[in-house]
Amino acid sequence: MATIASVSDTTYPLNFCVIIPTYNNDKTLKRVIDAVLEHTSHVIIVNDGSTDKTKQILQEYTHLIQIHHEANSGKGIALRNGFKKAVELHYVHAITIDSDGQHFASDIPKFLSVIEKEGDALLIGSRNMLQEGVPKKSSFGNNFSNFWFQFETGIKLEDTQSGFRLYPLQKIPKKYFTNKFELEIEIIVRSAWKGVVVKNIPIQVLYDPKERVSHFRPFQDFTRISILNTVLVIIALAYIKPRDFFRGLKKKGLSKFFIDDILENDDSNLKKASSIALGVFIGIAPFWGFQTVLVLFLAVVLRLNKVISFAFSNISFPPFIPLIIYGSLQLGGLFINNADPLFLDYSITFEKIKNNISQYIVGSFILATISAIVFGLIGYLVLTFISTFKNKE
Repeated sequence: MATIASVSDTTYPLNFCVIIPTYNNDKTLKRVIDAVLEHTSHVIIVNDGSTDKTKQILQEYTHLIQIHHEANSGKGIALRNGFKKAVELHYVHAITIDSDGQHFASDIPKFLSVIEKEGDALLIGSRNMLQEGVPKKSSFGNNFSNFWFQFETGIKLEDTQSGFRLYPLQKIPKKYFTNKFELEIEIIVRSAWKGVVVKNIPIQVLYDPKERVSHFRPFQDFTRISILNTVLVIIALAYIKPRDFFRGLKKKGLSKFFIDDILENDDSNLKKASSIALGVFIGIAPFWGFQTVLVLFLAVVLRLNKVISFAFSNISFPPFIPLIIYGSLQLGGLFINNADPLFLDYSITFEKIKNNISQYIVGSFILATISAIVFGLIGYLVLTFISTFKNKE
């Protein structure tokens, strides 16, 4: 159970506060707090069950808001409790800074300056991970996190793991599913999905092996982060990316979508045609329930146009489904003999499909391949013709 220490000058609404989560960082904690106090007295310190001299150090700062956890609960819980307190005190923004001494409080004005110019955004301090003294495991972990963040949101960042951040408290999610280091990833991904601008700003960083104490557990925490990213990727492919596609299509209209995302796209005609072919193949092939996930995944792996591939994967929308099923069964019948074969004058029923499932599966892959080739070739010829026509103008 957390207890709150005395409060002095932070009981009235202010624009921002600084949250300092800490756990067994008594070597650097005082220096970090003093540095932050040079810029603001609106500070929330979350002591996450420290067993070193942290409590004694914090006795010097009874004028600041303090939250004390009886036992270590994880950085995620510390941040969540810090956010909750900040919202209760009507802060609009919260800057988080780690207590291990790697960040410079002198960078706080940079965050505020960006917000004043650009409005609400979630800002992540971007560290120079190539400078001398940065542990290789930190650089690898950051690159790993950057890759999956871009895959899940489409936003490219240089640093997604820095703990020096500014959060717009009314824009970020209200409830979370993670409790430890992975919470910082969950917040930025889900905030980006909500339409919050997530961006980096350059900051200074200091890695002093004599002072810095990291509580990141390579195996356990990396596993938790990997599990989280797996869940986020599934959600992104199954829901977020299709949602964004249809929102964009509805906003643009079909004709503008065709012009902007297909004709005016910078990809080569071959790449566009290949994207069309991929979408048609996945849309017709019998990947029931996994078409969206699969087409987006393959488009990323093959470096094709995700928007075009996803658009053409919807070739199997309701009016065409009976034709696709019937065509698949007929083609499959050329290669597989069934005791209850289909003929042209038979009506298509689910019972008929069930009795000819092998015939359907084989035929659907054949139909998907033929259709992909045909649509891809037609797409390439049309795009080439339009490009040639435009160049002559």
